[in-house]
Amino acid sequence: MDLRAHIRSIPDFPSAGILFRDITPLLAHPDAFKASVSLLAERFAGQGVTTVAAAEARGFIFAAPLAIALDASFVPIRKPGKLPFDTDAFHYELEYGSDSLEVHRDAFHRGARVLLVDDLLATGGTMGACVELVRPSGAEILACAFVIELTGLRGREALAPIEVFSLVQYA
Repeated sequence: MDLRAHIRSIPDFPSAGILFRDITPLLAHPDAFKASVSLLAERFAGQGVTTVAAAEARGFIFAAPLAIALDASFVPIRKPGKLPFDTDAFHYELEYGSDSLEVHRDAFHRGARVLLVDDLLATGGTMGACVELVRPSGAEILACAFVIELTGLRGREALAPIEVFSLVQYA
């Protein structure tokens, strides 16, 4: 299936000069949505993934069904103040300011094999923050997986040496 046919490009959103890659048409097409999760699952099947984690919000859409497909647990990485238990936080810089993510302190453990998932890889800032939230636990990060990768923004290089896998690439 051509997933690209189900990704809408919206110029000048959220600001002038940005070409936004919109996944809502893909989500609205059951076969395309199912294919995206299946392709991610096929890529990581048999690699011993024990935990799939994603930053809110669009990463959750793909990571939760992927966790089920891989028979793994799902860990939500959230914006500050959204998790009810003891959390660890990581503050990071983005193209347009700064942000923070939090995860429950007991979400990851030594020996876990973690697959980090998001809908889109741009500069790697958000996924880099996810990596930093997993590292202190001693869990192994197997890879970072995305539906879309914007190759010109070099997020793959920012995440090196961690493996990066994406289903659709745009320059």
